[in-house]
Amino acid sequence: MSELLVVAGLDVSYRTRSGPVTAVAGVSLTVRSGQKLALVGESGSGKSTTAHAVLGLLPRGGRIEGGSITFGGRELTTLSERGWRRIRGRDIALVPQDPAMSLNPVRRIGDQVAETLLIHGLATRRTAPGEAVELLARAGIPEPALRARQYPHELSGGLRQRALIAAALAGRPKLIIADEPTSALDVTVQRRVLDHLDELAAEDGLALLLITHDLGVAADRADEIAVLSAGSVVERGPAGALLAAPAHAYTRRLLAAAPSLSHRPRRPRQAAGPPLVTATGLRKDFGSFRAVDDVSLELFRGETLALVGESGSGKSTTARLLLRLETPGAGTITFGGREITGLTGEELRRLRRRMQLIYQNPYASLDPRLTVADIVSEPLRAFRAGGRAEAAGLLDQVALPRTMLARKPAELSGGQRQRVAIARALALRPDLVVCDEPVSALDVSIQAQILDLLAGLQDELGLAYLFISHDLAVVRQVADRVGVMRAGRLVEYGPADDVLTRPRHEYTKELLAAIPGRGQRVAHSRASSS
Repeated sequence: MSELLVVAGLDVSYRTRSGPVTAVAGVSLTVRSGQKLALVGESGSGKSTTAHAVLGLLPRGGRIEGGSITFGGRELTTLSERGWRRIRGRDIALVPQDPAMSLNPVRRIGDQVAETLLIHGLATRRTAPGEAVELLARAGIPEPALRARQYPHELSGGLRQRALIAAALAGRPKLIIADEPTSALDVTVQRRVLDHLDELAAEDGLALLLITHDLGVAADRADEIAVLSAGSVVERGPAGALLAAPAHAYTRRLLAAAPSLSHRPRRPRQAAGPPLVTATGLRKDFGSFRAVDDVSLELFRGETLALVGESGSGKSTTARLLLRLETPGAGTITFGGREITGLTGEELRRLRRRMQLIYQNPYASLDPRLTVADIVSEPLRAFRAGGRAEAAGLLDQVALPRTMLARKPAELSGGQRQRVAIARALALRPDLVVCDEPVSALDVSIQAQILDLLAGLQDELGLAYLFISHDLAVVRQVADRVGVMRAGRLVEYGPADDVLTRPRHEYTKELLAAIPGRGQRVAHSRASSS
């Protein structure tokens, strides 16, 4: 294979009010025609900055300070913007991370795919709509003519991501840079999208530069892996060899933290006493759509019950019913031995003290105008159970320094924000905490820290967790019992070890098969036992 992209000694910095900050230092890598190279690292490691430099898309304040980037033997760092426009989208294409942010919400999907064809003179205004439909079909979108006429909000996350792939294919590029292309998707949808991207790359001989924080995805998809830390490549090699015997401590830490490659299932707890929560025959309709259909479950003090399934399976609606944020259309809910299905007014408000919720996205769930002290003490003030004086002790519980009390969310990392959200949830000393995808927005190493924190707090405070997730790799580490939901129904329910190692339902088997890095995990397990 010939060398297609060569990055040599790349240095990138960003201008800040306090002076320049180095984001990439001496990065060198090569991508050959038809090769799949994964750049792996945590947020801030420099992987996306490297990709944006290759595309000539560094944000304002970003600057290449040294090194070279050549593509097909041509130096890119000296290109004018006009020169970049001839290459970007034509020879090198980007599949960005978040389709909800990357697609124009007021333009039809077909028009957005056709735009690349028109910019590069690959179609006329008469032929572009038909070619856009063909590209949507190539990207694996069913009913492409219908989807071309729709707007982004009318498509699922997986279909929106495929539309971005179609747009990337429009220029017939030689290299596709996929920047966390499936991090916001369910594991089964993620697998289908990545499978299709692999097939397209193989058909056309495309090279693929995959940016990811997930070593499991890299293990499945890449020929080679380059690991970035603090702006530098600390290790590189063939995917199988690098993951089987990582040489650098940072790679070993990423490998240990990756849920999909981890080998530390949770030791199940034995339920004691009567259940804290019992739900029987729950049903919830939204118009003609049945979101929850005859769901029954129990949750005991000190244990973790995980509800898993794809988006739209009904797991979050079930959680909202148990929290009485929604009223069931049928069925009963008991909490602490008392039926709460029909509670209203002040009685329901008092019950809410004993139930708290940790949301999925720490970037959206905290009020950006408030300080950390105000955020964590807000529930205490709402119930007249205390105030800012208790905030310091709550930060102690979640292992955050008290110096953060005066900060606002914008001054915190993602992991720190989620610790603040946990502190707020613990303020009223609840019996039940609902964790709704609490780590899906975080890097794998931060995920591991938050999961360890939740486990320690459960041991210390005897909390019951209802853990909502689409990721069975995470669930394997935290759950005592598992309920698998599909189309509003519990299709499998039982001890975590039974459900995750001896699944009975085909849908559960499909979810397990979709966990990234599964082949690498099996190989590692065999090597460890031999």
